[in-house]
Order: sequence, then structure tokens, then C-alpha cells
Amino acid sequence: MDARKEGLPRNARFSAQQPSLVSLTPFFLACATYFLLWDPEGPPSWVGALVKCLPVLTLAGFLQSSSGGARTAALQVALLFSALGDVCLIWPQAFLWGVLAFTQAQLLYIWVFGIRPLRLGLLLPILLVSLLFFGVLLPHLPPDMVLPLTAYGLALNTMLWRGLARGGRACWGATLFAISDALLAWNTFIQPLAHGRLLVMATYYAAQVFITLSAFQGRRLKTN
Repeated sequence: MDARKEGLPRNARFSAQQPSLVSLTPFFLACATYFLLWDPEGPPSWVGALVKCLPVLTLAGFLQSSSGGARTAALQVALLFSALGDVCLIWPQAFLWGVLAFTQAQLLYIWVFGIRPLRLGLLLPILLVSLLFFGVLLPHLPPDMVLPLTAYGLALNTMLWRGLARGGRACWGATLFAISDALLAWNTFIQPLAHGRLLVMATYYAAQVFITLSAFQGRRLKTN
């Protein structure tokens, strides 16, 4: 397969072997467990943290079926940082540590997606939308969170640019990740949304599975 058809950098070392759809079963079961057991009124707990990060951990394990080399390994590490961020966000006092973990994950996603094709024309709409949203968000942020969230926003927008430029599953994953974070920011700092946590986590888990599947170059997953 020509890497250019998938928007992949020529030197990307992803696996062309398609995993079976059945191999994603642990991820779907973990997601179902989270949505069934999640109690929005319950106190933070390590059990809740484990249930929340388990879907992302199963995706890191899922990538063991890939022989994609350094980029796939980096994607696994990014998923582990995401899982760490999930745990930190359970406790309000660890929020900034969660932001730091997710920032590291975004930087790894950027490296995994690569710099080619460049597609600089994507930057302007991303910049305009992000500045508009941040302008609405800024008055609601505590002063000590402005700089960390600005840094995270830059990493997120760069990841979105590279995901859109690469196309395919990376495009879907990057877009859903940005939507999930926008919903989380609105729900946390501006105004609670109806079914806010459900919307945030559904788009977040969908984003992570699309980003994970971007490690496989083929267009379809096997059904068995």
C-alpha cells in the first residue's frame, strides 16, 4: 500500500497487519463497565480511577498485536500517560497533574502522527476556533490554571492539526479528542452540561480508539 494514500509519512513504521475486531472486545467491555458503574455523585476512589482508566489501558495492550516499531511504542506510552491523566482528574487537587500527563500524551501523539503532509492551511481555522473558545473560557479560569491550560491548549491544537493533516482514523481521533476536551472545559469551568460527563467520556474513549487504530495502515479491520 502506498503510504501517501493514507496520509502517512514515508518513514512511518506502523503495522500493515490488520487486527481482528474481536481483539477490541476488552476495550468495549471496559467502556461498558465504566458507564454502568460510574456514579456522578460518588466520592473519588481508587476503584473509580481504575474503572475510568481501564479502557485506555486495554488499548495500550491491544497495540501489542502490532509490530509497528518506535511509533507504535510511543503511542502505547501516550496511552499510558492518558490513563495517568484519567486517574489524576478523579481528584480535584490533582487536576494540574492530570493536565501535565495529558500534555505529555499530546506531544507523543504529535510525534506519532508525524510532520508530513504539512498542510499549513489547516492551522488558520484551528487557530480561529481555539482562540474564540479560549476567549470564552478565560474569564472562568482560576489564575493558577491559565498558564498550564494555555500550554495544554497549544499541544492539543498541534495534535489536532497533525491528526487532520494525516487523515483517516487519526483525523477522527484528533477531532473527537478536541471535542471531548472542549466539553470537559465547558462542563468544568463555565456551566455544567446536561449529561456532561457522559458526553465527555463517550467522545474521549472514541477518540482514543480511533487514535489507536491509526497505528494500522490498512483501511478495514477484520471481523474475525
